[in-house]
Amino acid sequence: MEKIQIFIQLTRLNKPIGFLLLFWPCAWGLSLGYYFEGETNLYLKYLILFFLGSVLMRSAGCIFNDIVDRNLDKKVKRTKERPIASGKISVFESFFYVAILCLIALSILLQFNKITIILGMSSMFLAFAYPFMKRITYWPQLFLGLTFNWGIIMGWTSIINNITIEPFILYVSAIFWTLGYDTIYGLQDINDDEIIGVKSTSIKFKNKAKIFVGSCYCLCLLFILLMFLMMKIDIYILLLSLPFIFSFLFQLKIFKVDNPKSCLAAFKNNNITGFFIFLFIYSFSIL
Repeated sequence: MEKIQIFIQLTRLNKPIGFLLLFWPCAWGLSLGYYFEGETNLYLKYLILFFLGSVLMRSAGCIFNDIVDRNLDKKVKRTKERPIASGKISVFESFFYVAILCLIALSILLQFNKITIILGMSSMFLAFAYPFMKRITYWPQLFLGLTFNWGIIMGWTSIINNITIEPFILYVSAIFWTLGYDTIYGLQDINDDEIIGVKSTSIKFKNKAKIFVGSCYCLCLLFILLMFLMMKIDIYILLLSLPFIFSFLFQLKIFKVDNPKSCLAAFKNNNITGFFIFLFIYSFSIL
């Protein structure tokens, strides 16, 4: 029972916001492809596969991140009790879990077409390079955006089997979304991070956090609307963008730089934001 609890803590399975934020971009890309190729059974099958893949890869990513950050985590109040940092599990055993999770994820990836498999394999570099970015740049959130939203391209290619401009515009929009929400998330640890020398956009823009996050969300919205206009969708569907716009505004209203709980609440709200954007893109095919 104790090993199960440690595994859950390692993989953050008790905190589903992580794998959901990885899954929603996959669902966006799939839904965008579904608009052009309306194979419902294939679409539903791939939604399930991408969801499982998101859970597995997010879990593996969390463990690898904790291995890389184990010495830093010991110095941060919020993370010092993580299993690796606190010595509850060895680095070797943690690597074993990473390998098993990646192998299971690979078995899922092999269910897709060749181009999607290649894209999935190439994303491994992004996923395992991310934990090192906070040591060398104030923009690790940008790198996270490149990594976490790669599923948009993969979701699209799994349905369409080629690459065009539409998913890349959506990909850029999602990168700005991640820049915004992960900056909010990073504000929770800003004092500890400054002491131990970790870099982030949360630190870089700490005196203008709301302006920076608001700008990121505006750019996210701008690129989504650009994609919408390029596709010449019925203009009335734009009304369905209001829920995720209000979600952005709600986050900007509630988070405060000096209040970690408000930052966590605003960050978690992005699960709803991702769901609303999913519904908006899915509506292209049914309305």
